Amino acid sequence: MHETVKNTIEFKLWGRFALFTDPLTKIGGEKCSYHIPTYEALKGVCKSIYWKPTIIWVVDEVRVMKRIRTQTKGTKPLEFGGGNTLAIYTFLSDVEYQIRAHFEWNDNQVELKNDRIDGKHYAIVRRMLERGGRQDIFLGTRDCQGYVEPCSFGEGVGAYDEDVEVGYGLMFHGFDYPDETGKDKLVARFWRPVMRKGIIQFERPDKCPENLRKLVRPMTAKSFGEGKNVKSVLIEAEEIGVAE
Repeated sequence: MHETVKNTIEFKLWGRFALFTDPLTKIGGEKCSYHIPTYEALKGVCKSIYWKPTIIWVVDEVRVMKRIRTQTKGTKPLEFGGGNTLAIYTFLSDVEYQIRAHFEWNDNQVELKNDRIDGKHYAIVRRMLERGGRQDIFLGTRDCQGYVEPCSFGEGVGAYDEDVEVGYGLMFHGFDYPDETGKDKLVARFWRPVMRKGIIQFERPDKCPENLRKLVRPMTAKSFGEGKNVKSVLIEAEEIGVAE
């Protein structure tokens, strides 16, 4: 076990169903979940626990605790033209993971420089994690409710602790957003994950290969400023009664 510093969280994530897919293929039709969570989905969970434009969540690793099982269900998703259509979705069933992640300062948000107080952010993160998140937790899609609680990464017995290595081929990793990269474009990243003894260590977004990136569309970053559309972390910490 490694020492937890004031920007790192470890938590258990679970739910009845999950649907982790490549968002570029979510236009319609049948959907089949990846067997493991995507970086982007787990980053979304971290942001649901706590997020401000001052920080960027980086997911370090995920541990698969339960045996990977799928379940096929008929659904009626909305069509772009209106109404519903019948589609077959293949979900993951009865999932449980352990997650280790940390936050870093978003250097592109220069107006929020005074909001970079790691102890205050960390105290709020811990409080929100104990409460099950600031916002609803979803496992890849709103149809799949998730739940979180603090844990120690590596504790307990996982279903794949004895499996030496499992490769998953080319998979969606996540998006490069303009407010995090400083570039006026939305880019999709891909990678080739490997699970070793039940643990998948994620590549950092800035380390994903350039030849496995795809331009989605031009996009500009939203501007944030303390007192304008962002509340100071000092005020937030005082309001919810947390101390460094």
